[in-house]
Amino acid sequence: MKAFKHMTLKNLKPLFNNTKKHFHHNNLDQRGFSQVEFVWIGGTGFDIRSKNKFVKGAVEDISQLGDWNYDGSSTGQAETGNSEVFLKPVALFDDPFRGKPNKIALCESYLADGSPANTNFRHFAKKIFDKAVSVDPRYGMEQEFLLMKPIGTDLAWPYGWPSGNYPKPQFQYYCSNGSSNAYGREIIDSHVKACLNAGVEIFGTNAEVMPGQWEFQVGTSSGINIGDHMWMARFLLVRCAELHGVDVSFACKPIKGDWNGSGCHTNFCTKETRSPGGMKHIEEHMKRLSQNHSTSIGLYGSENKYRLTGHHETSSINKFSYGVANRGTSVRIPRGTERKGYGYYEDRRPASDTDPYVVSSSLVSITSLDNFGLKELVEHYNKFNSSKSL
Repeated sequence: MKAFKHMTLKNLKPLFNNTKKHFHHNNLDQRGFSQVEFVWIGGTGFDIRSKNKFVKGAVEDISQLGDWNYDGSSTGQAETGNSEVFLKPVALFDDPFRGKPNKIALCESYLADGSPANTNFRHFAKKIFDKAVSVDPRYGMEQEFLLMKPIGTDLAWPYGWPSGNYPKPQFQYYCSNGSSNAYGREIIDSHVKACLNAGVEIFGTNAEVMPGQWEFQVGTSSGINIGDHMWMARFLLVRCAELHGVDVSFACKPIKGDWNGSGCHTNFCTKETRSPGGMKHIEEHMKRLSQNHSTSIGLYGSENKYRLTGHHETSSINKFSYGVANRGTSVRIPRGTERKGYGYYEDRRPASDTDPYVVSSSLVSITSLDNFGLKELVEHYNKFNSSKSL
Protein backbone atom coordinates (compact mmCIF):
# COMPACT_ATOMS: atom_id res chain seq x y z
CA MET A 1 0.00 0.00 0.00
CA LYS A 2 2.96 2.34 0.62
CA ALA A 3 3.70 2.51 -3.07
CA PHE A 4 0.21 3.91 -3.73
CA LYS A 5 -0.04 6.15 -0.67
CA HIS A 6 0.67 9.39 -2.50
CA MET A 7 -0.85 8.39 -5.84
CA THR A 8 -3.78 10.71 -6.63
CA LEU A 9 -5.78 11.40 -9.78
CA LYS A 10 -3.44 14.32 -10.41
CA ASN A 11 -0.44 11.97 -10.23
CA LEU A 12 -2.12 9.50 -12.58
CA LYS A 13 -3.11 12.12 -15.19
CA PRO A 14 0.17 11.92 -17.18
CA LEU A 15 -0.24 8.13 -17.38
CA PHE A 16 -3.77 8.47 -18.78
CA ASN A 17 -2.64 11.16 -21.24
CA ASN A 18 0.22 8.99 -22.48
CA THR A 19 -2.12 6.04 -23.01
CA LYS A 20 -4.48 8.25 -24.99
CA LYS A 21 -1.62 9.72 -26.99
CA HIS A 22 -0.24 6.30 -27.97
CA PHE A 23 -3.67 5.05 -29.06
CA HIS A 24 -5.02 7.78 -31.28
CA HIS A 25 -7.02 6.15 -34.08
CA ASN A 26 -5.91 8.70 -36.70
CA ASN A 27 -2.31 7.49 -36.24
CA LEU A 28 -3.15 3.86 -37.02
CA ASP A 29 -2.21 2.29 -40.36
CA GLN A 30 -5.20 1.51 -42.60
CA ARG A 31 -3.39 -1.32 -44.45
CA GLY A 32 -3.91 0.11 -47.93
CA PHE A 33 -7.58 1.05 -47.52
CA SER A 34 -9.19 4.48 -47.93
CA GLN A 35 -12.23 5.55 -45.95
CA VAL A 36 -14.87 7.38 -47.97
CA GLU A 37 -17.68 9.19 -46.15
CA PHE A 38 -20.78 9.23 -48.38
CA VAL A 39 -22.82 12.40 -47.63
CA TRP A 40 -26.40 13.12 -48.72
CA ILE A 41 -29.43 15.23 -47.83
CA GLY A 42 -32.14 13.53 -45.77
CA GLY A 43 -35.89 13.85 -46.04
CA THR A 44 -36.34 17.15 -44.19
CA GLY A 45 -34.04 18.98 -46.59
CA PHE A 46 -31.61 19.89 -43.84
CA ASP A 47 -30.74 16.67 -42.05
CA ILE A 48 -27.30 16.02 -43.50
CA ARG A 49 -26.72 12.27 -43.42
CA SER A 50 -23.56 10.23 -44.00
CA LYS A 51 -22.03 6.79 -43.70
CA ASN A 52 -18.53 5.39 -44.16
CA LYS A 53 -17.31 2.96 -46.82
CA PHE A 54 -13.89 1.30 -47.10
CA VAL A 55 -12.20 1.16 -50.50
CA LYS A 56 -9.01 -0.70 -51.38
CA GLY A 57 -6.29 1.68 -52.56
CA ALA A 58 -6.24 5.45 -53.05
CA VAL A 59 -9.32 7.27 -54.34
CA GLU A 60 -8.33 10.06 -56.72
CA ASP A 61 -11.47 10.53 -58.80
CA ILE A 62 -15.22 10.30 -58.25
CA SER A 63 -15.43 7.75 -61.07
CA GLN A 64 -13.67 5.21 -58.85
CA LEU A 65 -16.66 5.10 -56.52
CA GLY A 66 -19.66 3.02 -57.44
CA ASP A 67 -23.22 3.70 -56.38
CA TRP A 68 -24.32 2.75 -52.88
CA ASN A 69 -27.67 2.72 -51.05
CA TYR A 70 -29.30 3.44 -47.71
CA ASP A 71 -32.52 2.83 -45.81
CA GLY A 72 -34.80 5.61 -47.05
CA SER A 73 -37.56 4.59 -44.65
CA SER A 74 -35.32 5.85 -41.83
CA THR A 75 -34.75 9.25 -43.49
CA GLY A 76 -38.33 10.00 -44.56
CA GLN A 77 -37.62 9.29 -48.23
CA ALA A 78 -39.07 5.83 -48.88
CA GLU A 79 -41.60 3.30 -47.60
CA THR A 80 -40.49 0.31 -45.50
CA GLY A 81 -41.62 -2.16 -48.18
CA ASN A 82 -39.43 -0.50 -50.81
CA SER A 83 -36.86 1.23 -48.67
CA GLU A 84 -33.65 1.31 -50.72
CA VAL A 85 -32.57 4.76 -51.93
CA PHE A 86 -29.50 4.85 -54.15
CA LEU A 87 -26.50 7.13 -53.71
CA LYS A 88 -24.69 8.52 -56.74
CA PRO A 89 -21.38 10.24 -55.82
CA VAL A 90 -21.03 13.58 -57.63
CA ALA A 91 -18.25 15.54 -55.89
CA LEU A 92 -15.11 14.44 -54.04
CA PHE A 93 -13.34 16.21 -51.16
CA ASP A 94 -10.44 15.40 -48.85
CA ASP A 95 -11.46 14.28 -45.34
CA PRO A 96 -10.08 16.82 -42.81
CA PHE A 97 -11.14 14.71 -39.82
CA ARG A 98 -9.53 11.39 -40.75
CA GLY A 99 -6.74 12.86 -42.88
CA LYS A 100 -5.15 11.43 -46.03
CA PRO A 101 -5.84 9.23 -47.95
CA ASN A 102 -9.46 9.41 -46.81
CA LYS A 103 -12.19 11.22 -48.74
CA ILE A 104 -15.70 12.62 -48.49
CA ALA A 105 -18.11 12.03 -51.38
CA LEU A 106 -21.12 14.30 -51.81
CA CYS A 107 -23.98 12.31 -53.33
CA GLU A 108 -27.29 12.63 -55.11
CA SER A 109 -30.13 10.34 -54.00
CA TYR A 110 -32.38 8.35 -56.36
CA LEU A 111 -35.38 6.11 -55.79
CA ALA A 112 -35.62 2.56 -57.11
CA ASP A 113 -37.50 3.71 -60.23
CA GLY A 114 -34.65 6.07 -61.12
CA SER A 115 -36.46 9.26 -60.14
CA PRO A 116 -34.69 11.79 -57.88
CA ALA A 117 -35.45 11.58 -54.17
CA ASN A 118 -37.50 14.37 -52.60
CA THR A 119 -34.48 16.47 -51.59
CA ASN A 120 -32.41 15.86 -54.73
CA PHE A 121 -32.55 19.33 -56.29
CA ARG A 122 -29.12 18.94 -57.84
CA HIS A 123 -30.68 16.68 -60.48
CA PHE A 124 -32.78 19.58 -61.76
CA ALA A 125 -30.14 22.26 -61.26
CA LYS A 126 -27.66 20.30 -63.37
CA LYS A 127 -30.01 20.44 -66.37
CA ILE A 128 -30.24 24.22 -66.05
CA PHE A 129 -26.49 24.70 -65.65
CA ASP A 130 -25.76 22.46 -68.63
CA LYS A 131 -27.87 24.89 -70.67
CA ALA A 132 -26.09 27.92 -69.17
CA VAL A 133 -22.51 27.11 -70.19
CA SER A 134 -22.19 30.14 -72.49
CA VAL A 135 -23.76 32.37 -69.81
CA ASP A 136 -20.93 31.39 -67.41
CA PRO A 137 -22.82 32.09 -64.16
CA ARG A 138 -20.70 32.65 -61.05
CA TYR A 139 -21.76 32.81 -57.43
CA GLY A 140 -20.75 33.71 -53.92
CA MET A 141 -23.13 32.63 -51.12
CA GLU A 142 -23.18 34.00 -47.58
CA GLN A 143 -24.40 31.39 -45.13
CA GLU A 144 -25.64 32.76 -41.80
CA PHE A 145 -26.33 30.40 -38.90
CA LEU A 146 -26.74 30.33 -35.13
CA LEU A 147 -24.73 28.13 -32.78
CA MET A 148 -26.98 26.38 -30.25
CA LYS A 149 -26.11 24.63 -26.98
CA PRO A 150 -28.30 21.58 -26.19
CA ILE A 151 -29.80 21.87 -22.70
CA GLY A 152 -32.30 19.02 -22.77
CA THR A 153 -34.33 16.77 -25.05
CA ASP A 154 -35.23 18.79 -28.16
CA LEU A 155 -34.29 21.92 -26.24
CA ALA A 156 -31.40 24.26 -27.00
CA TRP A 157 -30.34 27.84 -26.30
CA PRO A 158 -28.04 30.14 -28.31
CA TYR A 159 -24.40 29.41 -27.59
CA GLY A 160 -22.89 31.95 -25.17
CA TRP A 161 -26.25 33.36 -24.03
CA PRO A 162 -27.10 33.32 -20.30
CA SER A 163 -29.05 30.12 -19.63
CA GLY A 164 -32.76 30.90 -20.03
CA ASN A 165 -32.00 34.61 -20.33
CA TYR A 166 -30.95 37.18 -22.91
CA PRO A 167 -27.70 39.06 -23.60
CA LYS A 168 -27.44 42.78 -24.28
CA PRO A 169 -29.37 44.06 -27.33
CA GLN A 170 -27.81 43.84 -30.78
CA PHE A 171 -25.05 46.31 -31.60
CA GLN A 172 -21.72 45.13 -30.24
CA TYR A 173 -21.60 41.66 -31.79
CA TYR A 174 -21.16 42.18 -35.56
CA CYS A 175 -17.55 41.45 -36.61
CA SER A 176 -16.69 41.66 -32.92
CA ASN A 177 -13.82 40.49 -30.74
CA GLY A 178 -13.62 39.68 -27.05
CA SER A 179 -15.29 37.08 -24.85
CA SER A 180 -18.26 39.37 -24.06
CA ASN A 181 -19.04 39.81 -27.75
CA ALA A 182 -17.96 36.83 -29.87
CA TYR A 183 -19.28 33.41 -28.87
CA GLY A 184 -17.91 30.25 -30.45
CA ARG A 185 -14.87 31.44 -32.37
CA GLU A 186 -13.04 28.16 -31.69
CA ILE A 187 -15.75 26.34 -33.65
CA ILE A 188 -15.59 28.84 -36.50
CA ASP A 189 -11.81 28.64 -36.75
CA SER A 190 -11.89 24.84 -36.84
CA HIS A 191 -14.57 24.97 -39.56
CA VAL A 192 -12.51 27.29 -41.74
CA LYS A 193 -9.45 25.03 -41.42
CA ALA A 194 -11.58 21.96 -42.20
CA CYS A 195 -12.98 23.61 -45.35
CA LEU A 196 -9.56 24.71 -46.58
CA ASN A 197 -8.12 21.25 -45.95
CA ALA A 198 -11.04 19.53 -47.69
CA GLY A 199 -10.77 21.73 -50.79
CA VAL A 200 -14.00 23.66 -50.25
CA GLU A 201 -14.06 27.04 -52.02
CA ILE A 202 -14.55 28.99 -48.79
CA PHE A 203 -13.99 32.74 -49.07
CA GLY A 204 -14.28 34.14 -45.55
CA THR A 205 -16.16 34.27 -42.27
CA ASN A 206 -17.34 36.78 -39.66
CA ALA A 207 -19.41 37.18 -36.51
CA GLU A 208 -22.92 38.41 -37.28
CA VAL A 209 -25.36 40.88 -35.75
CA MET A 210 -27.03 38.54 -33.24
CA PRO A 211 -24.74 37.10 -30.52
CA GLY A 212 -23.83 33.50 -31.29
CA GLN A 213 -24.70 34.07 -34.96
CA TRP A 214 -21.95 33.68 -37.56
CA GLU A 215 -21.53 33.66 -41.31
CA PHE A 216 -19.26 31.93 -43.77
CA GLN A 217 -18.98 32.68 -47.46
CA VAL A 218 -18.42 30.21 -50.29
CA GLY A 219 -17.26 31.33 -53.74
CA THR A 220 -16.49 32.51 -56.24
CA SER A 221 -17.86 29.26 -57.70
CA SER A 222 -19.09 28.47 -61.19
CA GLY A 223 -22.34 26.72 -62.05
CA ILE A 224 -23.19 23.57 -60.14
CA ASN A 225 -20.04 23.89 -58.00
CA ILE A 226 -21.66 26.51 -55.77
CA GLY A 227 -24.23 23.98 -54.54
CA ASP A 228 -21.66 21.21 -54.10
CA HIS A 229 -19.29 23.41 -52.09
CA MET A 230 -22.06 25.00 -50.01
CA TRP A 231 -23.45 21.64 -48.93
CA MET A 232 -19.97 20.34 -48.11
CA ALA A 233 -19.24 23.49 -46.06
CA ARG A 234 -22.51 22.96 -44.18
CA PHE A 235 -21.65 19.32 -43.49
CA LEU A 236 -18.19 20.23 -42.20
CA LEU A 237 -19.67 22.95 -39.96
CA VAL A 238 -22.11 20.51 -38.37
CA ARG A 239 -19.30 18.02 -37.78
CA CYS A 240 -16.97 20.65 -36.27
CA ALA A 241 -19.73 21.85 -33.94
CA GLU A 242 -20.43 18.23 -32.96
CA LEU A 243 -16.87 17.92 -31.65
CA HIS A 244 -17.63 20.79 -29.26
CA GLY A 245 -21.03 19.46 -28.14
CA VAL A 246 -22.80 22.26 -30.03
CA ASP A 247 -25.59 22.19 -32.63
CA VAL A 248 -26.05 24.46 -35.64
CA SER A 249 -29.39 26.12 -36.39
CA PHE A 250 -30.02 27.11 -39.99
CA ALA A 251 -33.52 28.40 -39.15
CA CYS A 252 -34.13 31.77 -40.79
CA LYS A 253 -35.70 33.27 -37.64
CA PRO A 254 -34.35 31.12 -34.80
CA ILE A 255 -35.11 33.66 -32.05
CA LYS A 256 -38.32 35.66 -32.26
CA GLY A 257 -38.35 39.32 -31.31
CA ASP A 258 -35.86 42.12 -31.88
CA TRP A 259 -33.10 39.87 -33.16
CA ASN A 260 -31.79 39.51 -36.70
CA GLY A 261 -32.80 36.50 -38.72
CA SER A 262 -30.43 34.37 -40.76
CA GLY A 263 -30.16 34.54 -44.53
CA CYS A 264 -28.15 33.08 -47.37
CA HIS A 265 -27.44 36.18 -49.46
CA THR A 266 -26.41 35.17 -52.96
CA ASN A 267 -23.97 37.19 -55.04
CA PHE A 268 -24.44 36.57 -58.74
CA CYS A 269 -22.97 37.59 -62.07
CA THR A 270 -22.87 36.38 -65.65
CA LYS A 271 -20.41 36.87 -68.46
CA GLU A 272 -22.49 39.86 -69.63
CA THR A 273 -22.94 41.59 -66.27
CA ARG A 274 -19.24 41.44 -65.35
CA SER A 275 -18.07 42.78 -68.73
CA PRO A 276 -17.80 46.51 -69.55
CA GLY A 277 -21.29 47.89 -70.15
CA GLY A 278 -22.73 45.20 -67.89
CA MET A 279 -24.98 47.59 -65.95
CA LYS A 280 -27.58 47.53 -68.72
CA HIS A 281 -27.72 43.74 -68.39
CA ILE A 282 -28.08 44.05 -64.61
CA GLU A 283 -31.05 46.37 -65.15
CA GLU A 284 -32.58 43.74 -67.45
CA HIS A 285 -32.02 41.12 -64.74
CA MET A 286 -33.87 43.32 -62.27
CA LYS A 287 -36.91 43.41 -64.56
CA ARG A 288 -36.97 39.65 -64.92
CA LEU A 289 -36.48 39.07 -61.19
CA SER A 290 -39.31 41.49 -60.47
CA GLN A 291 -41.62 39.64 -62.86
CA ASN A 292 -40.77 36.33 -61.16
CA HIS A 293 -40.64 37.60 -57.57
CA SER A 294 -43.41 35.35 -56.23
CA THR A 295 -41.81 32.30 -57.85
CA SER A 296 -38.43 33.09 -56.30
CA ILE A 297 -39.95 33.70 -52.88
CA GLY A 298 -41.64 30.31 -53.11
CA LEU A 299 -38.22 28.71 -53.61
CA TYR A 300 -36.21 30.73 -51.10
CA GLY A 301 -37.34 29.16 -47.80
CA SER A 302 -40.69 28.12 -46.36
CA GLU A 303 -40.42 30.35 -43.24
CA ASN A 304 -39.03 33.45 -44.94
CA LYS A 305 -42.15 35.42 -44.00
CA TYR A 306 -40.78 35.65 -40.44
CA ARG A 307 -37.51 37.09 -41.74
CA LEU A 308 -38.41 39.29 -44.73
CA THR A 309 -40.38 41.87 -42.78
CA GLY A 310 -38.74 45.09 -43.95
CA HIS A 311 -36.88 45.28 -40.63
CA HIS A 312 -33.49 43.99 -39.45
CA GLU A 313 -31.79 44.69 -42.78
CA THR A 314 -34.40 42.95 -44.91
CA SER A 315 -36.90 43.89 -47.60
CA SER A 316 -40.62 43.20 -47.58
CA ILE A 317 -41.50 39.71 -48.75
CA ASN A 318 -44.43 41.10 -50.73
CA LYS A 319 -42.61 43.49 -53.06
CA PHE A 320 -39.49 43.28 -55.19
CA SER A 321 -37.04 46.16 -54.86
CA TYR A 322 -33.42 46.95 -55.64
CA GLY A 323 -30.95 49.72 -54.96
CA VAL A 324 -27.29 50.66 -54.78
CA ALA A 325 -25.63 49.82 -51.43
CA ASN A 326 -29.10 49.36 -49.88
CA ARG A 327 -29.45 46.43 -47.49
CA GLY A 328 -33.17 47.07 -47.11
CA THR A 329 -33.97 45.95 -50.67
CA SER A 330 -34.54 42.57 -52.31
CA VAL A 331 -31.39 43.02 -54.37
CA ARG A 332 -28.38 45.15 -53.45
CA ILE A 333 -26.15 46.48 -56.23
CA PRO A 334 -22.72 47.14 -54.69
CA ARG A 335 -21.29 50.63 -54.95
CA GLY A 336 -18.27 49.22 -56.77
CA THR A 337 -20.49 47.71 -59.46
CA GLU A 338 -22.26 51.04 -59.95
CA ARG A 339 -18.99 52.97 -60.23
CA LYS A 340 -17.41 50.60 -62.74
CA GLY A 341 -20.62 50.10 -64.70
CA TYR A 342 -20.38 46.31 -64.51
CA GLY A 343 -19.94 43.50 -61.99
CA TYR A 344 -22.18 41.47 -59.70
CA TYR A 345 -25.23 42.03 -57.51
CA GLU A 346 -26.54 40.47 -54.30
CA ASP A 347 -29.91 38.74 -54.00
CA ARG A 348 -30.74 39.22 -50.30
CA ARG A 349 -34.00 37.25 -50.30
CA PRO A 350 -32.82 33.61 -49.81
CA ALA A 351 -33.25 32.29 -46.27
CA SER A 352 -30.49 30.52 -44.37
CA ASP A 353 -32.24 27.14 -44.77
CA THR A 354 -32.58 27.46 -48.53
CA ASP A 355 -31.16 24.87 -50.91
CA PRO A 356 -28.19 26.35 -52.79
CA TYR A 357 -28.92 24.28 -55.90
CA VAL A 358 -32.43 25.74 -56.03
CA VAL A 359 -31.36 29.35 -55.54
CA SER A 360 -28.40 29.31 -57.92
CA SER A 361 -30.11 27.47 -60.77
CA SER A 362 -33.35 29.47 -60.54
CA LEU A 363 -31.38 32.73 -60.64
CA VAL A 364 -29.66 31.92 -63.92
CA SER A 365 -32.83 30.40 -65.36
CA ILE A 366 -34.91 33.52 -64.67
CA THR A 367 -32.31 36.12 -65.64
CA SER A 368 -30.58 34.48 -68.59
CA LEU A 369 -32.41 31.41 -69.93
CA ASP A 370 -36.04 32.55 -70.29
CA ASN A 371 -37.01 30.33 -67.33
CA PHE A 372 -35.56 27.18 -68.88
CA GLY A 373 -35.99 24.22 -66.49
CA LEU A 374 -37.72 26.40 -63.89
CA LYS A 375 -41.14 24.70 -64.07
CA GLU A 376 -39.67 21.27 -63.39
CA LEU A 377 -37.59 22.63 -60.50
CA VAL A 378 -40.59 24.39 -58.94
CA GLU A 379 -42.77 21.29 -59.25
CA HIS A 380 -40.22 19.14 -57.45
CA TYR A 381 -39.73 21.79 -54.76
CA ASN A 382 -43.48 22.09 -54.17
CA LYS A 383 -43.78 18.31 -53.99
CA PHE A 384 -40.99 18.27 -51.42
CA ASN A 385 -42.74 20.94 -49.31
CA SER A 386 -46.01 19.03 -49.46
CA SER A 387 -44.30 15.85 -48.22
CA LYS A 388 -42.86 17.74 -45.23
CA SER A 389 -46.33 18.76 -44.06
CA LEU A 390 -47.70 15.20 -44.07
